[in-house]
This record gives sequence, C-alpha cells and structure tokens, in this order.
Amino acid sequence: MRVLIVKTSSMGDVIHTLPALTDAKRACPGIEFDWVVEDSFAEIPGWHPAVNTVIPVSIRRWRKEIFKTIGSVEWKQFRTLLRKHHYDLVIDAQGLLKSAWVARLVKAPTAGYDKHSVREKLAALAYQHQYHVPTEMHAVERIRHLFAQALDYQKPEGKGSYGIDRSRFCSVTQEAANVVFLHGTTRHDKHYPEEYWKQLAETLTAQNIRVRLPWGNKDEKRRAYRIAGENPNIQVLPKLNLNGVAGVLAQATAVVAVDTGLGHLSAALDIPTVSLYGPTSPLLIGAYGENQIHLCAKDCEPVDYVADPDIFSPLTVDVVLEALQPLLPPAESVAS
Repeated sequence: MRVLIVKTSSMGDVIHTLPALTDAKRACPGIEFDWVVEDSFAEIPGWHPAVNTVIPVSIRRWRKEIFKTIGSVEWKQFRTLLRKHHYDLVIDAQGLLKSAWVARLVKAPTAGYDKHSVREKLAALAYQHQYHVPTEMHAVERIRHLFAQALDYQKPEGKGSYGIDRSRFCSVTQEAANVVFLHGTTRHDKHYPEEYWKQLAETLTAQNIRVRLPWGNKDEKRRAYRIAGENPNIQVLPKLNLNGVAGVLAQATAVVAVDTGLGHLSAALDIPTVSLYGPTSPLLIGAYGENQIHLCAKDCEPVDYVADPDIFSPLTVDVVLEALQPLLPPAESVAS
C-alpha cells in the first residue's frame, strides 16, 4: 500500500506527524509513504525510515504570486511529481484549505478530519473519507488517531515514537557536557528575556558546562553574540541547515528552548529539554516526548523585577536551573 501524506508546515507540525508513521509501519509492515512538505522543511520527512519520496512544495511563496505560479515550469514539475506514482490513499494531516487543495490534485481517495475536527471547516469538503478526532488532545495524538482510522488499525497505547535514528546525526567523538540554547522564535512575547539567557549561560559555564548557540537569521545571530559576550565557554555556532542543527542537538546533554520549531526537533531526538512558555500553552502543541519539561511563566510566583518581555518576568533563571540541574551530570564528573 502506498500513501501520500500532505503536511506542509510548520516545522513543529511536520515533526508532530512522525509518530503516526511509526504506528502505521508497525501495524501495516508493507506500507510505504511519500510526503508533500514545504521546501524549507524537506529534510525532516526523510529522517523517518517509512518515507520513500519527499515532494517539496512552495505554497508560502506561490500564493504571493498565484497567477504567475500557475502554468510555470516549477508548477508543472510539482504536478508531475504528485502524479508520478499510484497512491491508494492521500491523507491530509494538516486540515487547511491549502493542504486540502494539494490533496485533491492527486488522483486517489482522500482522507482527513471531519468538519468538527478540522482546522478550517471548508477543507473537510475535499475528503472522501472524513474522521472525527477530538480537538482537546495533543497534536501528536490527534494525528495518530487520524492515521489509525484512515488506515484501519488500532492506535497503540502509550507515548508515540518519532522513529528517528539519533545516531545518524552523531559524530564518533562524544561531546563534553553541553547545553544548547534554542533562543530564536517568531514573536517578541515568545522570546525568553536576553538578560535571563546571559545569567543562565554564566551559571552553567561556571559549572564547566559548555553552552552552544545556534541561530537562523541575522537578529538571532546578533542575540547569540550578545548572550555569549566574551565568555570562551559559550560557542556561537555557524549557520546550519536542519541536518546540521539536528547533529548539534543529538550530542547535547540537555536543551533549553523557547516555544519554537527546533524545540520540537529536540524532543523528536529524545534530548532532555526544558521548554519555556510565556503567552502560549504546551497542553495541545507543547514539546512531546521523553524527558520533556514544560515551564510556564503563568505558573511561577510573581516577582518585583520587570523583564523584557514582561510576561516572562516570573520565569526566572533560578526556576529554570531548578528544572535543568537534574538533567545535567554531577558537578564532580564534569570537573573530572
């Protein structure tokens, strides 16, 4: 059986789909998957052994120039790739009009959420097979339920597995104790205060634990260098693609992350991670996996100090350290 998955973005949503593939492969050993995904996230589906072909799409860019796109060489190549293979089923795991549109371009039966479960109700009209999945559960569990119904197997109990072989990203040489700070995100109010990052980095490096700072754009690069200052035990990494970032995360002792797609990548690699939430909640879309700790600013005791952004003021460095310290090696082993 060959199935096409449509889950184009964002990074966290794409990563959240992987455990459903693991379930399906265990229940239906002969199943094969292809996957339509935004080109900026095209590295991710290929990390799962059940995925044969990744079909990049550029909807984010195309919709800015929709009339120019239709009829272009790029568009024709995309249509050709979509129809290169026969599919027994197309599963729209996204539930948006854009993903439903892609699903209907394929000459195969389509499956997705029903109108009570889907994110955009009109998208449900595109599916020949519609399934109800409660909206009150975590995104990973919702997708696992959808796949189980669409492919007719019993969803396994317990936490889902991303199915990624972490060793593919690790070098032979074992890294010394280090903590990766995933400090970049999309909205100002989701950023952990820069002053807090600096204090946290200074405390960790005083314990002989190296701090590593990836970045994805110029603003994040500047922030990384401000956090690092002149501290020789804080490393600002070069610009990395997703495979490169995965390699850094795979050798981390622990990670501290804001609400960002890379935090979900850390969870998918089973790296012990402390995720920091200000205006958002981890209940439905938080980092999912083993050794994942969620800290919410709203659950912390109020403080007199006003940070920037203010919403994170009560989630102080001491609160983060209390959660992070058990994930780190004992001080005497680091010193030796």
